Amino acid sequence: MRAAVIAEDRTLEVAQVDDPAPGPGELVLAVKGCGICGSDLKVVNHLPIGYTMGHEFSGEVVAVGSDPVGNWKAGDAVCALPLVGCGNCQYCWDTLPVHCPHMEMIGTGVRPGAYAEYVAVSSAQTFRLPEGCGYDVGALVEPLAIGLHAVDTADIAAGDNVLIVGAGPVGLAVALWCHHVGARSVVVSDPVAVRRESAAQFGATGIIDPGAEELSPAFERLAGAPPDVVVEAVGKPGIIQSCIEAAAHRGRVTVVGICSGPDPIIPVFASLKELTMTFPVYYRHQDYAHTLAMIDQSRIDPAPFITHTVDLDGLPEAFEAIKSPTDQCKVLIRP
Repeated sequence: MRAAVIAEDRTLEVAQVDDPAPGPGELVLAVKGCGICGSDLKVVNHLPIGYTMGHEFSGEVVAVGSDPVGNWKAGDAVCALPLVGCGNCQYCWDTLPVHCPHMEMIGTGVRPGAYAEYVAVSSAQTFRLPEGCGYDVGALVEPLAIGLHAVDTADIAAGDNVLIVGAGPVGLAVALWCHHVGARSVVVSDPVAVRRESAAQFGATGIIDPGAEELSPAFERLAGAPPDVVVEAVGKPGIIQSCIEAAAHRGRVTVVGICSGPDPIIPVFASLKELTMTFPVYYRHQDYAHTLAMIDQSRIDPAPFITHTVDLDGLPEAFEAIKSPTDQCKVLIRP
């Protein structure tokens, strides 16, 4: 099959690779949609040459391995968690494969990802797409589930004032779910104008340009009070401390951005405010299920996330393009 693999210079190139075969409990999907995740821009520098990334995907079942979990057949339209656990530990039994000590993630290391024509997935982590949910939207379930898990972990509820720092796909997914649960104010901060301006499509009630205004006074101007919850959705050093300083006393700070380097904070700032800080990671099985249910009931509309589409041959150029902030929110590959 054809796949976009990591080249020697850490760009992507399209090459011929082996077709995946379904192992026990696995399915093979013909990839119909796969999003480019911001984390891929970081991990591309650390993964093996020749590896295939891609973990935000939907597809059509084309092969079923032995002893699958569930009743699957060729032609089923699906999406799947890219997290594959051992299936035999308490975390897996609790449908929390992200915490399995033997977890492998599709597209970020051991298991080849969906920047390809086909991908192998765990049948236990696969979901049918609802009637009327196309493959494009199916590929958005993964980033939407990240946003949902962040909102649940932060215990965001009706009436809350929420500040979201970062208007990338995850930050906008958080905004969408905040709006869905009835947050009173949903204010999004981002230095890139086109990203700020897109936030209204996802439920934002106000926007902040952090290059022109400080977070705290700007938020209070828009919401009338400090934020009950601050969500960090950037993943760069220094942002967590800014979130701590912006949060209301006895408020919550939730860090969903992934920062892989040192990020010093001044703990006394959080202590004196008696803040609660949480660090959600990825999603749970039920986050996928709930996201799909809300799509099925037309209670959320994720379609505006997709701003650009490319085929597999266009992926290498698109991957390089999104390294610089543009008007792109989510670039979708249709192999």
